[in-house]
Amino acid sequence: MVALVIIKDLTETASYCFSNGIILKSLKEFIIVVLYKEGKKDYSLLGNYRLITLKNTLVKVLEKYVANIILKTAEEYRLLL
Repeated sequence: MVALVIIKDLTETASYCFSNGIILKSLKEFIIVVLYKEGKKDYSLLGNYRLITLKNTLVKVLEKYVANIILKTAEEYRLLL
């Protein structure tokens, strides 16, 4: 329901940013959480850790928006054959 309320503003903002080559600093920042892999004995090895990247929710929405535009264009020009 919330998406229906903000979709127009979000679409306009995303289009403006992409048209003008603007990428907000906050959209480039991620949180990386380091977790131990279970069952590993030697935690001095980098391979015994798992990195989890947490993206900004707005980045995920914008990525989906851009992916949909690319997909529609590819289908329109039959680039996926």
